Amino acid sequence: MDTSVLIVDDQTMVRQSFHAVLAAQPDLVVVGEAGTGADAVTACARLRPDVVLMDVRMPVMDGVEATARILAAADAGDVRVLMLTTFDADEYVYGALRAGASGFLLKDAPLEDLVTAVRVVAAGNSLFAPTVTRRLIAEFASRRPPSVDTRRADRLTPQEHKVLRLVARGLSNREIADALVIVEQTAKTHVSRVLAKLDVRDRAQAVVAAYEMGVVVPGE
Repeated sequence: MDTSVLIVDDQTMVRQSFHAVLAAQPDLVVVGEAGTGADAVTACARLRPDVVLMDVRMPVMDGVEATARILAAADAGDVRVLMLTTFDADEYVYGALRAGASGFLLKDAPLEDLVTAVRVVAAGNSLFAPTVTRRLIAEFASRRPPSVDTRRADRLTPQEHKVLRLVARGLSNREIADALVIVEQTAKTHVSRVLAKLDVRDRAQAVVAAYEMGVVVPGE
């Protein structure tokens, strides 16, 4: 089944470039474009894309606010947002994570990386550009004191706490399995349970939750 994509960027040439690359893929369909965050919210409600390729900085409404509104909508469904940013130290990144973005990609990344990123996010996985790493999340998390929401943290078993810490380190299911000496399917089940108990959409938000609850300490 084809993946539908909505492209959101305030620069027409950027939208056209991304449109051409994505539309050329046999499994991707570009269903629309938007030039502002406000237009993105309206277009998303009308077109119901699988993936929204969202620029971070735009006039009228930035990408973070647009992402939050799109994902908070009652009819949001399984839409995923892939954020585009110009700098790996962009101050919008942490806010986008909290809003529910599933991944980040630098605008100057190779176009083939863009195609791969859309597919990865569409499959329900989180994606971070190589330079937008756990270090960046930790940097922004350190500016906000942990919420110390013990009720939320107490939902997790000791094993799930370990899994969450490994997720926050950026480990894959296979790497988590190796670290805990369990089979990969069991690691996958643990990760799914962690996401469900924390009421987060994906690994990206789980990382944010880990820092905010104090389960992971920035810089450790």
